[in-house]
Amino acid sequence: MTHLLSPLSHALRLRLLLAALIAVATFSSCIDEAEHPDTRQGNFEALWQILDEHYCFFAEKQALYGLDWQAVYAKYCMQVTERMTETQLFEVCGNMLSELRDGHVNLSTSYDFARYWSWHENYPANFSDSLHRRYLGTDYKIASGLKYRILDDNIGYVYYERFSDGIGEGNLDEVILSLMLCRGLILDIRNNTGGNLTNAEKLAARFINEPTLVGYMRHKTGKGHDDFSPLEEQWLKPSSNLRWQKRICVLTNRKVYSAANEFVKYMSCVDNATIVGDQTGGGAGLPFMSSLPNGWAVRFSACPMFDRYKQSTEAGIAPDYLVNLLPEDEAKGLDTVIEVARQLLAR
Repeated sequence: MTHLLSPLSHALRLRLLLAALIAVATFSSCIDEAEHPDTRQGNFEALWQILDEHYCFFAEKQALYGLDWQAVYAKYCMQVTERMTETQLFEVCGNMLSELRDGHVNLSTSYDFARYWSWHENYPANFSDSLHRRYLGTDYKIASGLKYRILDDNIGYVYYERFSDGIGEGNLDEVILSLMLCRGLILDIRNNTGGNLTNAEKLAARFINEPTLVGYMRHKTGKGHDDFSPLEEQWLKPSSNLRWQKRICVLTNRKVYSAANEFVKYMSCVDNATIVGDQTGGGAGLPFMSSLPNGWAVRFSACPMFDRYKQSTEAGIAPDYLVNLLPEDEAKGLDTVIEVARQLLAR
């Protein structure tokens, strides 16, 4: 996820960039072999300390499900011995990190990747590859990361699978030109797990006509769980190129995460936009990287982001219309989520 900075304030850009550089320097120096030896216990202690001092969602997780990070330490510290294998240590460390229930918290080695994916694995997919191919057909157009066509009821349909797939201003101009006579637009970002936040900002800028406050963010200023800077405003500036003026439905499911979650946050501020589908997966923390004495890489959420009401979106964003993919519709070759969006746009 790329850091979103207000396009209206160069001073704010510089302040946040400086803060990020300071944070990176702090993270890179927070552990070294002098503090924690390259032993089983030393690596475990280093990992716990990195999260204890720099992870940004302790308060949210404690309120959501009663996370007690000190109790987590006591639980897993007892499982670490110098006689255990490296693989066993990795398993213990991965299990400890999963207590945070954060898809941005990972531990990486050359042979495995500890992750927490229950933010989407424990929920219905609400997406079908076969149905998706049916709606797109075989004659759809492609503009970089965007696949698009006009449905038979004169509704434009755009699918954006990954915000890591770049989109240029020229791509967006061509898509809007191609769909400008449609009576509405469906923007399907289901299964989009994020990527480059700049692409999310660039796309959302095509749906607003004036500078819009879309949320807030803050960064860690110390090692305490509650050591944060004041909230900094996030502003979205309208594109100077073609902009969509008609109604739009944004389709979501639980796999919408990270930069895609932020995009939904932006679109919830657009007057003629409606969010349809399932709640998003969340992922509202800007991730940072550090490493353990043995070289394992750890990623974690370090800078929390909030919506325009100053509420955290780490646990996801609820849609305007909660719609699940119904088996009876799927048996008929219909995608319930798309069909509800079509009905809304036809009103």
